[in-house]
Amino acid sequence: MMKDCPPLLTDIFTDTPKPVSFGRHVIFIVLFLLVTPITLFSAILSFYTLSKPVKDDTKNVQVYAALPVAMPGVSGSVIGDDARVLILQKYLNQNTSPLAPYADLLVETADYYHLDWKLLPAIAQKESGLCRVIPEGSHNCWGWGIHSKGTLMFDDYHEAITTVAQGLKEKYIDEGFTTPDKIMQKYAHPDSTTWADGVSMYMEQIHSLSL
Repeated sequence: MMKDCPPLLTDIFTDTPKPVSFGRHVIFIVLFLLVTPITLFSAILSFYTLSKPVKDDTKNVQVYAALPVAMPGVSGSVIGDDARVLILQKYLNQNTSPLAPYADLLVETADYYHLDWKLLPAIAQKESGLCRVIPEGSHNCWGWGIHSKGTLMFDDYHEAITTVAQGLKEKYIDEGFTTPDKIMQKYAHPDSTTWADGVSMYMEQIHSLSL
């Protein structure tokens, strides 16, 4: 005769589900009410963190050309390729300079010879009021090769810009004359005491247009 199965085995093999007590219902509801808000809050917080834009600090980085002496006045800072041309063109137009159409050439040539892009126009401002007062037909805005024996003439502003830039690089920067004060010792008239201050001031005027 087959013995009765223990209550536990009977519950396991029967298709009839065990009734769930009212207490368990209450526990499930309480857990649901506690866990669901926490889960939703965590999901929302994660979504907000991932979707928040990341600040790009590289836009504010300034790059300086490698020169023997790193100095703000002659160290070729790059503000932005297009911005420099626009800034310089604005400065030249404000001063009614015939160099205005050559703003892009001034920047490109300065980059090629690793000069500060503000140096050439600053010297031109000091020497000739940005080409407003120069020997007729000379295109020489920088006082380059002008002395008691005569005046160096250029065929056009393009030739003048490239020649002066190359001369500044090879005869000044490469020989250690890397600041306006040092350049003045060789570039300006021996009696000049304000040349460097003037060049530095004009470079700062150009730079201020980028702020």
